[in-house]
Amino acid sequence: MRKVIFLLSIIMFFFKSPVSANYDKIIYDFSIESITGETINFKDYKNKIILVVNTASYCGFTRQYDELQELWDLYKKKGLIVLGIPSNSFNQEKNNDADIKEFCEVNFNINFPLATITEVKGKNAHEIFKWAKENHGKSAVPKWNFHKILINKEGKVEDTFSSMTKPMSKKIIKTIENIL
Repeated sequence: MRKVIFLLSIIMFFFKSPVSANYDKIIYDFSIESITGETINFKDYKNKIILVVNTASYCGFTRQYDELQELWDLYKKKGLIVLGIPSNSFNQEKNNDADIKEFCEVNFNINFPLATITEVKGKNAHEIFKWAKENHGKSAVPKWNFHKILINKEGKVEDTFSSMTKPMSKKIIKTIENIL
């Protein structure tokens, strides 16, 4: 009897179906305000991949702006959107959008899209962060600034990367190239 249970356990392990999120919405169903006041409609990014990064001007990871710009320059023509979402959720951001925009342009020559100052965690988080958590779990919730959420061409969360993972890391590059 133990052998039968053991064999059934092994068979069940190999035929186990992966758990998948039940997406009621995809990223293309959302929008966010840009740093200059226009609406960024994610539907405009359909069939592209999107790297959503919550950013902050006074963070120890702020130098990652350089690599985010490098990533954008390298892959934008192939279908990657880098979207910086300035946030004061961790109390390390400037007080207004104009100052953030100037800081990013002057210090890092940023020309990828930036959103307005946005909450990224908790009950006041923007709906895309709530959606990411609901569909991908706790790893989608930013634990600090420069947390990265990679959205695939189907508009679903492909993977998440901690603040410690640099934008030009082999891990991120490999994942991007695999889904482009």
